[in-house]
Amino acid sequence: MTLDEVLAGLFPNGSDITLTGGIVAGKGILAGDSRVHVLGVAQGLPLGVDEAIALARRVIGIIKSGDRTPILLLVDSASQRMSRRDELLGLNEYLAHLAKTLLLAEAEGHRTIGLLYGGSAAGAFIATALATGRLVALPGAHPAVMDLPSMARVTKLPIEVLKAKAEATPVFAPGLDNMVRTGGIQLVWDDSTSLAAQLAAILEQPAGQDERDRLGVARGGRLKAAEIAERVTSLAANSPAESRHV
Repeated sequence: MTLDEVLAGLFPNGSDITLTGGIVAGKGILAGDSRVHVLGVAQGLPLGVDEAIALARRVIGIIKSGDRTPILLLVDSASQRMSRRDELLGLNEYLAHLAKTLLLAEAEGHRTIGLLYGGSAAGAFIATALATGRLVALPGAHPAVMDLPSMARVTKLPIEVLKAKAEATPVFAPGLDNMVRTGGIQLVWDDSTSLAAQLAAILEQPAGQDERDRLGVARGGRLKAAEIAERVTSLAANSPAESRHV
């Protein structure tokens, strides 16, 4: 689906949303005339320092407003921008900053929902879609934390070995189905029915604990995630108070 089609489906009551240089910003009107903040990356834009700081600035502005209105983050991007300028300026820190602003928004009472309707990969995917409280996708979305050829270059493992691992272990594999199996994507929406109704259903769900590890276990994509999370929680609860503030 195109951005215009997604927005029309989400906000049949109208919206005030602009697209500037691949950055989406504005507000959409929900049922009952309530509003939702809309941000995002569109048109397969690579996420560089300029885009990351622009999005982070908007998230901080929303937090400062104190309205606790939900934030819908639309994602159709490439990976982070692979340029010497961005790397020298510390792109990893800009991406981390953006992710932290989204986490802060959730902690400050703004529901953060990511909607992956196109592509996204690597640091751009982690700093946007995966940094939201709930992540959903539309059919045809194609996420990848890292594609297999890139993974082969980094790990020095033959591509055939990685392909075999990807078939047996979803965390190794790109693609929508594998991201759903790991629990990273909560659910895939039905693009033949009302997107507005599906968004309303997500917003009606109570905010709560991150369930991605347990979803990954239930779907067979992350068999050790829940066990590790429980171990970390137990260790934190039983550690001396002073060590938790170091």
